Amino acid sequence: MIEVEVADPGWMAALPDAEILVRAAAVAALDEFFGFDEDPGIAVLLTDDAALAELNSRFRGKPEPTNVLSFPATPNQEDHLGDLALAFGVCARESTEQNKSLADHLQHLVAHGVLHLLGYDHMDDAGAEEMEGLERQILAGLGVADPYAAEQGEHS
Repeated sequence: MIEVEVADPGWMAALPDAEILVRAAAVAALDEFFGFDEDPGIAVLLTDDAALAELNSRFRGKPEPTNVLSFPATPNQEDHLGDLALAFGVCARESTEQNKSLADHLQHLVAHGVLHLLGYDHMDDAGAEEMEGLERQILAGLGVADPYAAEQGEHS
């Protein structure tokens, strides 16, 4: 079960279907790509920059907001995979800077966060390459363009 809580009304003002988009991206990562028969529980908090800055400071020692944070569940929570939190201001700013729609950026970050909950990371080049490939496949299934295409063009 994918639960979505909207704590910052900016999300709904900018993206009235934000909850639907979050669920679709999470389900695409879990069901279509990883073949879960039943969705393990994920709670997604759509909040503001201040809340993400607080969480980022408390759990990562970084006092600034970030776009998405993933909190895997403890191993004894069999029916709950973990929690995600996304900052509206950071996400909206990034989508504008990257010339992407907020809807596409939101779905990308949710897929990215779910991959973290599943144990993937991007701490080294090999891990980053693997995660990016999985994200591309998940997003393609949702009709979302390759979120890394612009970056690749800049490096060619």
